[in-house]
Amino acid sequence: MDHVGAGPTESPDVTAVPVRRQIVAMGGGSFSVEANGSRLDAYVLELSGKPRPKICFLPTASGDAAVYITKFYEAFGERAEAIHVCLFGRPRTDIAAVLTSQDIVYVGGGNTANMLAVWRVHGVDRMLREAWERGVILTGVSAGMICWFEAGVTDSFGPLAALRDGLGLLSGSACPHYDGETDRRPTYQRLVRAGFPAGYAADDGAALHFVGTALEACIAARPTARVYRVGAEGETVVETPLPVRLLS
Repeated sequence: MDHVGAGPTESPDVTAVPVRRQIVAMGGGSFSVEANGSRLDAYVLELSGKPRPKICFLPTASGDAAVYITKFYEAFGERAEAIHVCLFGRPRTDIAAVLTSQDIVYVGGGNTANMLAVWRVHGVDRMLREAWERGVILTGVSAGMICWFEAGVTDSFGPLAALRDGLGLLSGSACPHYDGETDRRPTYQRLVRAGFPAGYAADDGAALHFVGTALEACIAARPTARVYRVGAEGETVVETPLPVRLLS
């Protein structure tokens, strides 16, 4: 006999924890050039909140250069569960599962345009967006700074030029190596003056930390490293220094 008034068992209230989407875009420096360890890299590891986070290196922009991969493991092998994913040759078939299971995905420097083209062939652009939306921290240096934005200043084509087909996770444009390469600053300013999207410039040793799509902090590994907001008012370029926290 059915029990009158009996209903489904109520589930306890469960409060969903919002996903914290983070990107740390580095203007230059990092493990590839700092033999004793990079403060910027240490900052990213600490963001994971884990004593030994899972980190995956994407060396696509360098053509999966073996020496770059070796430096990655030398820098992170003892501090994290480090792996890398190569896309040249015969790539692995579980890339999406690998990327979304990481705490951090680290994009190396090199040829930004080639990297983006290879990513799109293999669907890595979509995989990175999914990883970000799941809370995987995305980071990188040089090409690994530019790629997250809509546009950037790149030497992918030889002379410095505009790149307009970034992943677009972050709006606007990006210029790495702002103090490290003589032509970066004048080229970026010339492009912005001509209508290129406004954006951010970072010196070598400086980085921008975004939470969601909002700038959370600017950090630096050396006292003179700076970050700038670069835009145009009419035909005048406005370069605004942003507050930077020096990492200890």
